[in-house]
Amino acid sequence: MIGTATKVQTAFRLDKDLISRLKLKAKKENRSLNNYVETVLMDIVYNEPNDETVKAIEEARSGKQMERLDVDNLESFVAEL
Repeated sequence: MIGTATKVQTAFRLDKDLISRLKLKAKKENRSLNNYVETVLMDIVYNEPNDETVKAIEEARSGKQMERLDVDNLESFVAEL
């Protein structure tokens, strides 16, 4: 069948507190625990940033070559964009 995802039942041993937090997050989004965990894992696996984004993230985390935004002149900054 085209477009049908094959599901495989599996079991993991996870920390009790982690399961509790996952259940709370799933409930807040009105989703099942299984659906919530599957979606989170799919986001991690399939939404990897490209090389340019990875470099930008690394640069931001390093704090190097970061320009300081002068919030007093925010309007002129936005106009320059």
